[in-house]
Amino acid sequence: MTPKAIILTPDEVRRALTRIAHEIIERNKGAENLALIGVHTRGIPLARRLAEKLSALEGVDVPTGMLDITLYRDDLSEVAQQPIIRETQVPFDLRDRRVILVDDVLYTGRTVRAALDALIDLGRPAGIQLAVLVDRGHRELPIRADYVGKNLPTAASEVVKVKVQETDDVDSVELWDMEALR
Repeated sequence: MTPKAIILTPDEVRRALTRIAHEIIERNKGAENLALIGVHTRGIPLARRLAEKLSALEGVDVPTGMLDITLYRDDLSEVAQQPIIRETQVPFDLRDRRVILVDDVLYTGRTVRAALDALIDLGRPAGIQLAVLVDRGHRELPIRADYVGKNLPTAASEVVKVKVQETDDVDSVELWDMEALR
């Protein structure tokens, strides 16, 4: 099986993350008091890469964390009988920090809503911003990303698959027809 289209190549993923890092610095007037928290699974390596870029550009350490939203999902009963709970790890105080929540794809907004609930349970940051590699539209909730690598209008019958080197051995964004995946 092959994807319907390759939306981002490895170089385009790298450039999108570099652009997002510059936008974060510009909007926040630097990288002081920032923290990045990636949403399982592919948001975590994206957050780490962004933190590395921010640190290299600004010369400050930007801490990262990882967030599991499984128990905060509004469709938990539909997902699985025994959902897989992954690790949440935020080894720093959220207070007085501007947190950038990082995920791979923004779709209905329900994952972000769950992530916001999970994050607030960990503390009260000074502010929360959202960075995504792909925004594919079709929102069901009034949620919008602050930083977007690629806006990709899609049909409901399409699937956006983000691949990252750390888990998939390649960086890419692919568009698939849902029927091809069945």
